[in-house]
Amino acid sequence: MTADGPSDPSKRLLSPNFITEVVERDLQHGRYPQIVTRFPPEPNGYLHLGHVFATFLDFQTALDFGGRYHLRLDDTNPEGESMEYAQAIQDDLHWLGWNWGDHLYYASDYFEQYYRYAEKLIELGAAYIDSVPGDELRRLRGTATEPGTPSEYRDRSVAENLDLFRRMRAGEFAEGQHVLRAKIDLGNPNMKLRDPVLYRILRAEHYRSGDAWCIYPMYDFQHPLQDALEGVTHSMCSLEFTDNRAIYDWLMETLGFSPRPHQYEFGRRSLEYTIVSKRKLRRLVQEGHVAGWDDPRMPTLRAQRRLGVTPEAVRAFAAGMGVSKTNRTVDIAVYENTVRGDLNWRAPRVMAVLDPLRVVLGNAPQEPQELQIPYWPHDVVGASPDGLVALPGGERVTPDRANRSVPLGRELYIEREDFAVTPPKGFKRLTPGGRVRLRGAGIIEATGFELGEDGQVQTIYADLVPDPAPGSKPVKANGVIHWVDASTAVPAEFRLYDRLFSVANPEGQDAPEPEEPGLDDAAPTGTEAGAQQVGTDFLRFLNPDSLRVTHGFVERSVASDPADTRYQFERQGYFWRDPALSRPTALVFGRIITLRDVWAGRAGETAAPKAEKVRPEKTKTSKPAAEPTLEVALNAEQATAVARLSALGVAESEAVLIVNDPRLSAYLSGLNGPHAAVVAGWAVNDLGGSIREGQNSLPLTALSELAELLAGGSISTRIAREALAEASAGGQKQGTQETPVQIIERKGLKVVTDSAELERLIAAVMDANPGKVAEYRAGKKGLSGFFTGQVMKASSGQADPQKVAEMLSRLLQD
Repeated sequence: MTADGPSDPSKRLLSPNFITEVVERDLQHGRYPQIVTRFPPEPNGYLHLGHVFATFLDFQTALDFGGRYHLRLDDTNPEGESMEYAQAIQDDLHWLGWNWGDHLYYASDYFEQYYRYAEKLIELGAAYIDSVPGDELRRLRGTATEPGTPSEYRDRSVAENLDLFRRMRAGEFAEGQHVLRAKIDLGNPNMKLRDPVLYRILRAEHYRSGDAWCIYPMYDFQHPLQDALEGVTHSMCSLEFTDNRAIYDWLMETLGFSPRPHQYEFGRRSLEYTIVSKRKLRRLVQEGHVAGWDDPRMPTLRAQRRLGVTPEAVRAFAAGMGVSKTNRTVDIAVYENTVRGDLNWRAPRVMAVLDPLRVVLGNAPQEPQELQIPYWPHDVVGASPDGLVALPGGERVTPDRANRSVPLGRELYIEREDFAVTPPKGFKRLTPGGRVRLRGAGIIEATGFELGEDGQVQTIYADLVPDPAPGSKPVKANGVIHWVDASTAVPAEFRLYDRLFSVANPEGQDAPEPEEPGLDDAAPTGTEAGAQQVGTDFLRFLNPDSLRVTHGFVERSVASDPADTRYQFERQGYFWRDPALSRPTALVFGRIITLRDVWAGRAGETAAPKAEKVRPEKTKTSKPAAEPTLEVALNAEQATAVARLSALGVAESEAVLIVNDPRLSAYLSGLNGPHAAVVAGWAVNDLGGSIREGQNSLPLTALSELAELLAGGSISTRIAREALAEASAGGQKQGTQETPVQIIERKGLKVVTDSAELERLIAAVMDANPGKVAEYRAGKKGLSGFFTGQVMKASSGQADPQKVAEMLSRLLQD
């Protein structure tokens, strides 16, 4: 994308910083005719909030100074990269508002040019082929206090080096047999300059170039060259690449690029209560701790989009973080408050009842009253002479668009928590004989209530309090509550999301992972990409209260609104229709954010707030927290049903949902056996929508068979849920369906636990990667993650990862 020219400094969105000072100076001195920047993600995962600051810095710098910015997919490491990720990155950046026009580049488009530059370095005597094993190569580089030692191959002739390099390209050698190294300075205090590796042999199929190449450039070689080839002027990287700048400059000078780009390092920004390692995010998805990359509890941009956060809010957050030369951790409340501020002016106020309690108004008219209630009761500016009304965002609309019609009939629903038979001290809502004002309507007085057989309030009886006569004292009320008219209310499911982790630093003592410029965990040296071992400690801090599902009602007006409307549900938070789950016949609203920070003052706690309780999905790797006590009114029959389900091990929150939903209750009426809790969880969380709509044709026995298979250990939770999803989708589309167990049998899906088979898979991986085996045995234990991933890949994800890890630990030591 190219701007027309340098923008007015007063209109720049980036706050002045050390990088903008460099840019201004370069433009003033005529060093470059135009500023060109780039954002260079590796397509090995989805973008997340940790990338937002880097994208903003890269793209906004170009915009603020009338320059051009590029999107570059740095895809020189074929292991783990895919077109899925490349396309998702582009889609998410477009959503953020970045438009690079024709300036989309792939590193893989330049493979031939990289190769020619490598040959040029060899011809200049500035690069050579080294043939020592990986562990010996590391030893020869020396230490922080001892200089490096020349390899016995450092003085090979130009002709021999060219011949070997060309034979490497032709595929004559195995992985690890040779590498191409720069010939710089083995005694340099900066170890990055001690003859760094520029090319390595890697026999892996590339998602764009296939098997056309078996040698791939290292990041420190590829990245500077592509900057120069694209005409990038200011190459911005995070601080851990400060030492790498020396290689960048050496390449530019040795190869004679002029004008040439320059690298500048900035401090990264990370968020509390999140993780940004794509390996760890991938594990959350693969092990079923979340429902996918777009699960609204995830920090991915795809998840934030589904959650209902707007791109304007994300950009505003990035703009407010500031640029510095130090890494900083940002309080997640800063992000959440930015989201609230964005939604406050754009979200109309409507009413929804999430835990309904029936109220009968004895003196209400037979025909419902149509009340005109404003969408923005406190913010709308009055009508101007032209009759239009100004909304908070500046839009001018007719009065009918600033208000909605809300019926008030003889029956309505209020929140169960808004009535108390024996109110606690300071209770400001409805009590027997007490008065409360209905939002946008009048005052009601509770005249009585009815208990169910379980002793819980089932119905409240009340009267509308007449307006006082002119001159009389105003009628007092305890407070103001929201409500919905029972005869016109629209049933809905509400998904109350909260922070995924219960502590500010969920990664705890896990070792930090290296980052590429603007990325979270792309290794700066290609042989190490994907090789770091993923820690397990962060899973201990999963917030068991990160999701609660309830069923209630919304007011009639939302049924005709556009699906992407964000609402402020009175006293509940900001919501919108979940684009993945909501259907015209079954509305599902996800909470974008609470009205205020309910975590304030809880820093350092290991438990999530007691408000908004939820039970996590059950998996083999995550133990659910103790269930909260739910105050839900149940009749005697429902209470008995809940007790029966609880005795079977079903979580109380799920049991209450089941007995309050006729179709779920009917579907699970025959629930029994040792795996009842697992079956109930699938019915509620995986099949709930199709069951409520009457579209599920999967018998309960099919779920029981699947649970039996899972309990036997022959399949994993991931396999079970994938088979369940396929079975459900097949039945809805075709009218007939295989059971999950039939799908598993047809596809031959199973967890591979046989020691002999696992040993065969591990041996094959080790044989294919002798260089990495040698590196591991020389002390690079982080490669265990690489070997685990390769074995899982070889087994199509069916190997038992725990057993693989145990066997690898033993076999790699041999």
